[in-house]
Amino acid sequence: MAETTGDEAVETMTEAEAVTELAALAKTLAKANDAYHTDDAPVISDAEYDRLKRRNAAIEARFPGLKRADSPSDQVGAAPAEAFGKIKHAIRMLSLGNAFDEGDVRDFDARIKRFLDLPESTNLAYTVEPKIDGLSLSLRYEKGRLAHAATRGDGAIGEEVTANARTISDIPATLTNAPDVLEVRGEVYMSHADFASLNATQADAGGKVFANPRNAAAGSLRQLDATITAARPLRFFAYAWGELSAPLADTQWDALARLKALGFSTNPETRRLEGPDALVARHAEISAIRAELGYDIDGVVYKIDDLALQARLGFRSTTPRWAIAHKFPAETAWTRLLGIDIQVGRTGALSPVARLEPVTVGGVVVSNATLHNEDYIAGRASDGSVIRGGADLRLGDRVEIYRAGDVIPKVRDIDLTARPEGTEPFAFPDICPECASPATREPGESVRRCTGGLICPAQRVARLKHLVSRGAFDVDGLGDKEVERFHDLGWVARPADIFTLEARHGTGLQTVANLEGWGETSAANLFAGIRAARRQPLGRVLFGLGIRHLGEVAGRDLARHYGDWSAFVAAVDAALPAAAAHRAAEAAAAVERAAAAADGRRARLAEARSPPWADIPAEAKAAWDDIVGIDGIGATLALAICDALLPGQERDAIDALMAELEIEAPEVVATASPVSGKVVVFTGTLEKMTRAEAKARAEALGAKVSGSVSGKTDILVAGPGAGSKAVKAAELGVETLDEDGWLALIGDV
Repeated sequence: MAETTGDEAVETMTEAEAVTELAALAKTLAKANDAYHTDDAPVISDAEYDRLKRRNAAIEARFPGLKRADSPSDQVGAAPAEAFGKIKHAIRMLSLGNAFDEGDVRDFDARIKRFLDLPESTNLAYTVEPKIDGLSLSLRYEKGRLAHAATRGDGAIGEEVTANARTISDIPATLTNAPDVLEVRGEVYMSHADFASLNATQADAGGKVFANPRNAAAGSLRQLDATITAARPLRFFAYAWGELSAPLADTQWDALARLKALGFSTNPETRRLEGPDALVARHAEISAIRAELGYDIDGVVYKIDDLALQARLGFRSTTPRWAIAHKFPAETAWTRLLGIDIQVGRTGALSPVARLEPVTVGGVVVSNATLHNEDYIAGRASDGSVIRGGADLRLGDRVEIYRAGDVIPKVRDIDLTARPEGTEPFAFPDICPECASPATREPGESVRRCTGGLICPAQRVARLKHLVSRGAFDVDGLGDKEVERFHDLGWVARPADIFTLEARHGTGLQTVANLEGWGETSAANLFAGIRAARRQPLGRVLFGLGIRHLGEVAGRDLARHYGDWSAFVAAVDAALPAAAAHRAAEAAAAVERAAAAADGRRARLAEARSPPWADIPAEAKAAWDDIVGIDGIGATLALAICDALLPGQERDAIDALMAELEIEAPEVVATASPVSGKVVVFTGTLEKMTRAEAKARAEALGAKVSGSVSGKTDILVAGPGAGSKAVKAAELGVETLDEDGWLALIGDV
């Protein structure tokens, strides 16, 4: 029977399934973070947690505009428990990206070479070490003495456990010949033998018996009474560092040797190897001796050895580009398909979800699976190709569930020999199950969408939840449950209603304080949170609107480009005629391709028909070009923005919201820079840095990086091979620099 892999599913995923899975991911991983980091009582296995985060990252990479405000990609650990003092890490403690197979490892190596503009044949040197399954700890030494010890917490702020850390024999109290400031980072763990002994002692005394060594280590370190920690057999492996007053070495390998010389335990299984072949081979070796190590590991960590290259590669929001954790494999299981439910998401997408007879997969009980879209149920991929041998999914089928990287697992295969007699193909609805509006499928899309807009309760509630979430307005005291309750009561139907809630239901008979589970204090706190949320940066406002494809990064880019809401909305209004022409041209091209395919001729898929710009007012064309010219925006997002701001119910709701807000202009960065506030375009081949490095450097200096040349362009940086952009810049009189000129201008020579 046919088999699909996790990577294939991501590549063929539709926006509908992305919305559904990202929502479930955020909820599941937030709960797992709190359980793991705060309560030391995991609700899912470490391997399963990593699979879920991998799935989240893969979906966000394909659909960046759907990235949620509470995305697990932007979170490290969990907030420190209130019982402990808090310490702000001088340098954030980040998590690692994950690899699950040989292909992921090779992709990791290739990405580094592309970023650094190195030949594919380059064999980069890496350190390779087992990934200890314990609790991350940062030790700060000042003038050779242990000053503070802190858990990772949420990556920025950790729990102070200094007294407890002093009881661990692997952690020196003083150092000789160390930098004046040295933050040593590593993992607190418990060996298998010590874990068994501790549990036996606990059982004899009628105390708590721990589920696994990781829980035991975390629970022992995070004791309010340090004498309890002292009685527990904790160990510590050092493998990294934070703030330093002087470098430890030039390479990761030599820095680890320096830490060992200072008196820290480092993992004896660490190796320095070159190239992905050697990395994969070492992973296999460590996997083979895993049971003999005497402590738990859940993978192998690869780090670029050259610290100068690490500095060039830098970091993403929560993970370094120069390191990755190669995890151990996932599992599958067979069960029965009991039903198919249709869920309606924030963008109106109808997403089918399988209801399963509960089954354990990878240590977790599974009762739901994503079914992606109607084509997937029918046995077709989004491009029309056959999946699962063309077998459709029917109620009662025996199905194989696959979890690698998935929060809601997917159906990997069907056992047709076990199909019950008399089953019928599933009839996908063309009516929204929430509001009975028509659910249409546009040409070229694989998802059906409810056309009800804000009259659809599913879309309305989902947009309200998005608006108040962490990455958007971050309204303190107003979470998903509260939004649902106020909506069900009829108190909040549009975004602006949130900010008039106090005026309407702060006093009188129908008040928030009189609701079950509330009171005067909780209601006052909610209203204070709402009042505080009236003042928002423009980037957060744009993201909070819930426009399709408009994520946090795009929101910040648009905010930097336009500066304030009035300028942004004026530009969009001006561009509406051009957007309509672009949409009409796309629709005509889709009809043409469909007709060609129906006639047996090869459909043209390369590019859509060019809009009839001659019929469009010049100011509309200029406004459209300005929007799509912003680096990272493009026509798809521009169309979604224009659609959301068309006159009508959606625009009225947005205008009403804006009347309630105090919108802050974007923060001006690097005002002393010679390029601050200027629009810069890069074209041609850069020889002294990669395009990614050039863009990051320009934005750090306060410049706006655009993808196209226009009358607003201030500087064109043209390397060898510059083409039409250089010609247009010359026609417009735009200042043009070569790479050396650019570096001289910004002072990087």
